[in-house]
Amino acid sequence: MNSENSNNKTTIIISLVVVLILVLLGLTIFGLTVNPALTENIRDIFVIFLAFESIIIGAALVILVIQITKLINLLNNEIRPMIEATNETIHNLRGTTKFLSENMVEPVVKLNSYMAGFQKMIDLINFTKK
Repeated sequence: MNSENSNNKTTIIISLVVVLILVLLGLTIFGLTVNPALTENIRDIFVIFLAFESIIIGAALVILVIQITKLINLLNNEIRPMIEATNETIHNLRGTTKFLSENMVEPVVKLNSYMAGFQKMIDLINFTKK
């Protein structure tokens, strides 16, 4: 019941707002047609405001274009060299890793496997002596 009551209140409020807007629109149109001189003055004021707004929007667009130009310049001259240096560092790191793998890790692994085989052989010899 509470939800239904809330929906009715919302519908009534929306209806009243629509009626109020229509009444104000009708009164405005009637007032503008009764006094044409006042209508011309109001029109001239709105034209001036629109021109001022156009100037402000134009200035904002110029500032936006300047900022975009600065961003593109930043990306080309500062970020790209950083990315290239990072790629070069990663390439060097890959080479270092490959070198260490071939010259350090593989011999140690081979030595450990030989030692494990040798240890197993000694264990087998000691097992047979007992």
